[in-house]
Amino acid sequence: MELALAKPVRPASMWYIHVFFTLISVLMIIPFILVIAVSLSSENSLVHFGYRFIPKELSLEAYRIVFKSPEIWLKSYGVTIGITIIGTVLSLLLTTLTAYPMSRRDFRYHRPLTFYIFFTLLFNGGTIPFYILMTQYLHLKNSILALIIPLLMNPFNIIIMKSFLDKISMEIIESAKIDGSSELRIFYRIIMPLSTPALATLGLFISFAYWNDWFNALLFIDDNKYVPLQLLLVRILSQIEFLANSPLAEAASKLQFANFPTLSVRMAMALVAGGPMMIMFPFFQKYFVKGITVGSLKS
Repeated sequence: MELALAKPVRPASMWYIHVFFTLISVLMIIPFILVIAVSLSSENSLVHFGYRFIPKELSLEAYRIVFKSPEIWLKSYGVTIGITIIGTVLSLLLTTLTAYPMSRRDFRYHRPLTFYIFFTLLFNGGTIPFYILMTQYLHLKNSILALIIPLLMNPFNIIIMKSFLDKISMEIIESAKIDGSSELRIFYRIIMPLSTPALATLGLFISFAYWNDWFNALLFIDDNKYVPLQLLLVRILSQIEFLANSPLAEAASKLQFANFPTLSVRMAMALVAGGPMMIMFPFFQKYFVKGITVGSLKS
């Protein structure tokens, strides 16, 4: 019996597909272009003409204000970069170490452990017990660890990693055991290299979480030397709102805040804060696509 061959996709159909995804990409890029245009516009033109893709009046005033005190930004960038790198590496290691026994069907307690992790997705202790634990029992207030520990273990990430590790054949592990490999050696020499797509995908999620986290810093950080980038932005935006809506506008003008470019500064700070992560994403794209699709394929 002759095998039926799949019909090749017609060129016209491929053209429609390319046009469709091109339009989707353009729609996603347009807001980013608008953010750049607004950050380069003068405050006067934004007030009178609104947001425009082509600035009516070019101005770098927003960036001049943002970088007026570069030492503050550099310190916050250093804190954010440090907690992102350390937190991402530790979180990936702990996530994989937890998901690996959950994926091993020969592990007696893999089902109770899976249920325990899944249960934490449904319920949590709440903000007040969390704050008391971190400050009164662990004594981590005004500490870098207060920015790293809360995001180390995410049940959702553990379940994603478990789903990926479920696809690894048990024959590989059994062969390594026959050759005399220990469980630790199997994990580091076999499981970790085979999990590269999942590690890259989760690493991207985790690094975004650490980079954009400001709530934990708001709760636990009062010392300015430990203020991360996102909390710094929140504080600056709060000050901008206060100065823009303050009834003491005349007094504020003496401090050169009456004509403060609030609209363009917001966009400039968004670019300054999000720029590094946008640059990093393309380097993980191929692993990211493979990591989010591999779980849907059957062997």
